[in-house]
Amino acid sequence: MVGPQEWYRFRVKTSPVLFQSMTTDHLSRVSSALLSMFVYLVHHGDSLGPNADPQRPLSSLGHRQVEVLSRQAAALSVCPAVIWHSGKLRARQTAQIYWRACNPVAEFSATRWMQPDDPPLLADLLQVETRDVMLVGHIPHLERLRLRLLQESASQCFPSHGAVALERLSTGWTECWRLELPSSA
Repeated sequence: MVGPQEWYRFRVKTSPVLFQSMTTDHLSRVSSALLSMFVYLVHHGDSLGPNADPQRPLSSLGHRQVEVLSRQAAALSVCPAVIWHSGKLRARQTAQIYWRACNPVAEFSATRWMQPDDPPLLADLLQVETRDVMLVGHIPHLERLRLRLLQESASQCFPSHGAVALERLSTGWTECWRLELPSSA
């Protein structure tokens, strides 16, 4: 599998002459890499309850959780070109922490169809998106979106306050890895 960093280096260093000298097998691998893109689904960190604050910002535990996982994501060379969040304060705060850790020059904005009860309509957009995308939102929406992309009916649950990386290949979507908090966090 070619990760985002390796693919960037490949694109920068290749030339048309190289493509003329490639075998069919090599061209097949290159075309698969051209179709490849990553989607990082991120559940917001722990938040205050509605009685403590109706806007439900991240708690101090939530800030720590997100800092740890965002550093782990950056260590895995996660570098989305765009980071979209639901617009809710806890999701925006989580997205900002990942933004600083993974790619502070990424496009950053709230987007529609990311609320907890929204249908997974973003799946259609992600089928044609060419950039690596990070979506920061809520369960159960993230789980429905993950299952729709993977074309699964049920599998492992989405990790609470965690992240899941999906890659789109010519054959469809595949789950690459998960970042989960230790059970003591």
